[in-house]
Amino acid sequence: MKKSFFALITLLALAFVGCKNVATINESEAGDVIVTYLKGNPEYKTDRFYFGEIKFNSRKEMLELEKYKTLADEGYITMTLEKGKKKFLSKDSSFVYLIKLTDKSKEFVLKQDDDKATVKVVDYVLASEKPVNFSKVNDNNAKVTVSLKKENTVFAPFQRNSSNNSDFITKTYRLKLDKEEGWKVNK
Repeated sequence: MKKSFFALITLLALAFVGCKNVATINESEAGDVIVTYLKGNPEYKTDRFYFGEIKFNSRKEMLELEKYKTLADEGYITMTLEKGKKKFLSKDSSFVYLIKLTDKSKEFVLKQDDDKATVKVVDYVLASEKPVNFSKVNDNNAKVTVSLKKENTVFAPFQRNSSNNSDFITKTYRLKLDKEEGWKVNK
């Protein structure tokens, strides 16, 4: 009787422990979840890019013209000179260009109006050199802090507020365990 009672208790304990689904996650798995999330929901910084008919006449605007010419050389825009007044040995030269976006710039343009577009100026990607820091809140939730490296796009020179205080940002994501899909980012 004692043996059968002990066997029954052992069997019930094993069944109870076996039914409990404790989900585990480590740094590598958390990093993979974040990489998958960032592929579908990339982190980036945007700014406005002006195009259409633009007049350049002051020194500051001539520096802006050089930025446009760089984009034109790389094939992201086309520039056609509409009017140009070049005054000999004068600072008062004036140029009017018709600027158009090309198909090559499609991947950076998020929204487009008649004379301006919202473009990606910085992409943030998971930094491989800094590990993923995470803490498990409970069996079904985890908090993950990652370092995202800053990668400038071709439109980066057109940032209005280009304070470069760091080359990375830190971002915290909350992970939740889904019984069918596994760990995923909770929005």
